[in-house]
Amino acid sequence: MDKKKKIHPGIPDLADYLRQGKLTRREFVRYAALLGMSVGAASQMVGLAWPRRSFAAAPKPGGTLKVSATVQKVTHPAQFSWIEPSNQLRQVAEYLTYTDGDNITHPYLLKNWEASDDLKTWTLNLEQGIKFNNGDGFTADDVVFTLNEWLNKDVGSSLLGMMGTYLDVTGIEKTDKYQVKLHLKQPELAVPEHLFHYPALVLNHKTFEGDFIKAPHGTGPYTLELYREGERCVVRKRNDYWQKGLPYMESMEFTDMGAELAPQIAAIQSGEIDFIDASDTSPVSAYQALKDNPNVNILTIPTNQTRVLRMRVDMKPWDNNDVRMALKLCSHREKILSLAYFGQGLQGQDFHVSPKHPEYCQKPIPEYQPDKAKDLLKKAGYPNGLDINLVVGSGWADIVRWAEILKQDAAPAGFRVNIQPVPNPQYWEKWTEVDLGITTWAHRPLGTMVLNLAYIADDTGKPVPWNETRWVDDEFSRLLKQANGTIDVDARRKIFCDLERIQWERGSIGLTYWINYFFVLSKRIQDVKAHPTGYMLFNRVWLA
Repeated sequence: MDKKKKIHPGIPDLADYLRQGKLTRREFVRYAALLGMSVGAASQMVGLAWPRRSFAAAPKPGGTLKVSATVQKVTHPAQFSWIEPSNQLRQVAEYLTYTDGDNITHPYLLKNWEASDDLKTWTLNLEQGIKFNNGDGFTADDVVFTLNEWLNKDVGSSLLGMMGTYLDVTGIEKTDKYQVKLHLKQPELAVPEHLFHYPALVLNHKTFEGDFIKAPHGTGPYTLELYREGERCVVRKRNDYWQKGLPYMESMEFTDMGAELAPQIAAIQSGEIDFIDASDTSPVSAYQALKDNPNVNILTIPTNQTRVLRMRVDMKPWDNNDVRMALKLCSHREKILSLAYFGQGLQGQDFHVSPKHPEYCQKPIPEYQPDKAKDLLKKAGYPNGLDINLVVGSGWADIVRWAEILKQDAAPAGFRVNIQPVPNPQYWEKWTEVDLGITTWAHRPLGTMVLNLAYIADDTGKPVPWNETRWVDDEFSRLLKQANGTIDVDARRKIFCDLERIQWERGSIGLTYWINYFFVLSKRIQDVKAHPTGYMLFNRVWLA
């Protein structure tokens, strides 16, 4: 058999799981794609007709898309903590892969990839003939350089937390001009999905010196014309983009209208803007205000996006698990989801695994138990209750509402909650530092991804950059490492049963709901596909 067409030995096993009813056909395609099989071949193998792209009308080139979005200070893309700057700069630079709205991962700047039988060697084959917008050719040198930036402790990227457990710089090998091999320290199934983590923009190794705005050289469909923090970002169409005939729009303008949604809602109603990028705020109030507007489309998509009540376990009183559990027992989940997010989502269970993650192990919804919480506080040494400060971003309406409900429902247990609202940018400046806060976490297609980002330590024992709670549990880490390299669906889910139990019993978070996400756009925008992470994948979008 031609080596290029070799089928990973895990794929026949996945086909068996499909026949046994352990996987749906779409789940089969999802996993087979991760193992290097093309989506078309995987779909054909299981008789799944993958929908072809079609247009209601012929795309019309030209026009300027006007977007309301926060324009933040940007230097190194690998340091992104917000999705909004990635939505602006993903128009200029691109990713090695992309994961679509159905959570299927595809090659992008990669032509394809191959995984070894043991999932410890990954061969990345690059597309050829691609150029950066300054004329430099895209080669393996750019991939090696970019990967080294991600794994550089001085950069402090979340990608270090996600990938550093299984890859270090000595495992990155350039084998020729258009091929890179990754030699992992341990098996990992989700490598292709990790390459689409939103800080993972591919950099030009010849020109990048730590500040992308100073040398905005990417392979994307647009060039950066203007970037003024707190004001505007403007990108303009390239005429030499590697995807022939794209993009359709002439330019995109991102205007910073602040964190409050009310003026943005008014602007889209009046036609001043075409799209509200609410990927880092709470779009639910826009949904409520605009769902019946005849000139606005609301695209609703279920997600693994959530809000996390996070407790710093290295700071009192959250170093005491009885106190952490007591606060979690004060969550009336049905009430919170209904009042804070209008019921537009699913109830959570105090572990960071969604019912929509393929590894999810079904568990009961925890009950609201203030009396038990009061007993736990007494056991922890607080018989007269406890005063706590809860920091929240004021621009997230549902988070503020959740905090208000928690304050009310935690009072019978003895918690006296002082809510401290701050502007969203101020929250993000200290989101890993406050002892108690509520953080919004973006959608991740696999449960392993977010657990690796937020709940483990690096090789030196130091919590990874996005471990905002500083919680590290040896048993949890060992099981997660095992899950990362497990293809067998039942075995992977069994491991997750334990991971979920551990995070519920002695973890550092309260997680009460998973949200639906809303794309809010003018009806003049055509061919938009809603993405569960709020990504603006707009190469083929056009304006009527």
